[in-house]
Amino acid sequence: MTDPATVDVLVVGDLNPDLVVTGATLDLIGGQVEQDAEIGMTLGGSGGIVAAGLTGLGLRTALCACVGEDDLGRAAQRMLAAAGVRVDAIDVLPDRHTGISVHLLAGQDRAIYTDRGAMIDLRIEEALRWLRVLQPRHVHLCSLYLIPALIQEGRRLVDAAHAAGATISADPNFDPTQRFEVPEWLTRVDALMPNETEALRLTGRPPGTDIQDAARDLAADGALVAIKCGARGAIAVHGTRYAEAQPGAEITVVDAVGAGDSFDAGLIRAVLDGRGLADALAFACACGTLSTRAAGGTMAQPSLAEALETR
Repeated sequence: MTDPATVDVLVVGDLNPDLVVTGATLDLIGGQVEQDAEIGMTLGGSGGIVAAGLTGLGLRTALCACVGEDDLGRAAQRMLAAAGVRVDAIDVLPDRHTGISVHLLAGQDRAIYTDRGAMIDLRIEEALRWLRVLQPRHVHLCSLYLIPALIQEGRRLVDAAHAAGATISADPNFDPTQRFEVPEWLTRVDALMPNETEALRLTGRPPGTDIQDAARDLAADGALVAIKCGARGAIAVHGTRYAEAQPGAEITVVDAVGAGDSFDAGLIRAVLDGRGLADALAFACACGTLSTRAAGGTMAQPSLAEALETR
């Protein structure tokens, strides 16, 4: 019998509301600009989006993150709980404000502005405590460059997860400082999930480099490396095995915010199910593609049945 106190996946990362502005003008040079736009608030933070995606795919999931004791923090927790994610590992800080991201979307172009707020206060000790309490089968780390403790002390989580018999994955996400520091533990996770730009920056390779070379660099220590390539799909390397996958369906893309996070959720589900590399990658691509059917990162995340039908 499944222990109700445990989870399948513990996500460690960021949680915040996303303010999504569709139809924005990204070129604001030249003075005041006023225009109509569609604006909505959705569940955000890569941690929040991945966790919601995992729950939608049928995995019991908890998120370890920090928010402030304010309206934005309460809203983020409500949206997370409504998605079915456990919120008892959320640390509410009375002296901090909750982070928020503003996404300006104009066709295929986007700009993202993030006030990190309380997310930077996540402590490794809290994540380790919840790892012991929740006994997950898998741990996922995300938004490494927004959370100092993950970059500096992530090795402790990698070691603790492995010691507990769990697997662990990471999506570094973008580094707003553009430095893309590579912590020594990063390639020692079981699965690494950057996008194409991040993979090239992490390996020091220039734009235009064959992305397979970057994947093999990152996989040299044994990790399964899946690189997201946007509308072109994704590639994966694991040991001597190589796979490619195309987007999972012909759909009208409304908003690609969080598609990479939904991809991550799909890959985690597929790997935990024991799927082979090519099948797991196709399933992950289906999850990422289906999530783009509505504005915001979580509004169109697929169920397990939808993703299986689409892959």
